[in-house]
Amino acid sequence: MTEQASTPASPKAKAPKFEKITAVKGMNDILPPDSARWEWLEAQVRALMARYAYGNIRTPIVEPTPLFIRGLGEVTDIVEKEMYSFDDRLNGEPLTLRPENTAGVVRAVAEHNMLYDGGKRLYYMGPMFRHERPQRGRYRQFHQIGAEALGFGGAEVDAELILMAAELWQTLGLSDVRLELNSLGQPEERKLHRAALIAYFEQHIDQLDEEAKRRLHANPLRILDTKNPSMQALVEAAPKLMDFLGETSLAHFAQVRAILEANGVAYTINPRLVRGMDYYNLTVFEFVTTRLGSQGTICGGGRYDYLIEQIGGKPAPAVGWALGVERVLELLKEVGTEVPTPKPDAYAIIPEAAALPTAMVCCQALRAAGVKVQMHTSNAEGMGSMKSQFKKADASGAKFALIFGADELARGEVTVKALRDGSGEQTAQTLNEAGDWAALLMA
Repeated sequence: MTEQASTPASPKAKAPKFEKITAVKGMNDILPPDSARWEWLEAQVRALMARYAYGNIRTPIVEPTPLFIRGLGEVTDIVEKEMYSFDDRLNGEPLTLRPENTAGVVRAVAEHNMLYDGGKRLYYMGPMFRHERPQRGRYRQFHQIGAEALGFGGAEVDAELILMAAELWQTLGLSDVRLELNSLGQPEERKLHRAALIAYFEQHIDQLDEEAKRRLHANPLRILDTKNPSMQALVEAAPKLMDFLGETSLAHFAQVRAILEANGVAYTINPRLVRGMDYYNLTVFEFVTTRLGSQGTICGGGRYDYLIEQIGGKPAPAVGWALGVERVLELLKEVGTEVPTPKPDAYAIIPEAAALPTAMVCCQALRAAGVKVQMHTSNAEGMGSMKSQFKKADASGAKFALIFGADELARGEVTVKALRDGSGEQTAQTLNEAGDWAALLMA
């Protein structure tokens, strides 16, 4: 029998080094304490919607791609350049991450026959997605809050939605926001205007950029929305849609304006305001600010009476708006609006780990009574010194410290110490009667 050579021991294998994975550019994490600002804004909106009797609707983030092609218009920047679209691996169905939510709301209303018993007032909150270069106030994943009134054809509902948005700016303390207003009339009126636009721009074809030339016959109205400085004078002199509107369209617009004026809402008529989607008719509007540079539109919308039929539902009128959450929050920062940051009512200081079971029973009783309690936790070295715990209590912003010391527990008590009024007053409270003195911590 031959002796086998011994194999030398291999060095200890190194743990693999993993590359850090980060978020997709333009799709941002929202972290505390900044997330508290989002929650505060959302709470203001929910209260506003309740006052106007709008109900919440939540639609899928992924929708069939044809919904947006048919609804927004094939010759729009959103459909042509910005949508995140892909084919489903299971069945090849073309799908898209929603770039906006009006089309999704309309799809849901039509699919579930929600207008069978009359009009519906709805609102939504959530993320939208557009593939574009991230910049201030403009991200690949961005968030919108929207309000949609479906099944109502009267101009008073257009005005109601504008009044609602104007009230929100007042609630948020935003005064540097102006309203721009226009009417796009009806399809037949736009057809006459379209022909006049094409004839006008054909006479000045040498002044059009490549984008405008491409859109000249497909969608000339989009040329009016150009951001090209060299075309501004040309666009300004183009035929105005307002000059092609009939008596009914003008009367609708006049009623919207009369209601706004009666309510003291100032506005400017902007004949170049066309919005970025093809589904609009009659009233369109934007709320804009000069404080956010090129991303000055914080809310926009209008009437879209033909969209429900376009996506296969029964014909019904509708009107709505959407605001950009990131832009509104950026504007709140810009004007220095103070947004309250949530703080605990009490911070539980626990000198010894042995006190944890008793302390946590008391904390749970206080939470059940509505008190916001932050509890100190242990680490590898134990609970930490009283000094370090008081530092954390102070940093938490809590109004009171709850001290679960050995002496207090032996007496069946907890010491309540004031942290914010400068008095440092301490009182002893009974451990098993926390519900009776909980109100003291919320005063």
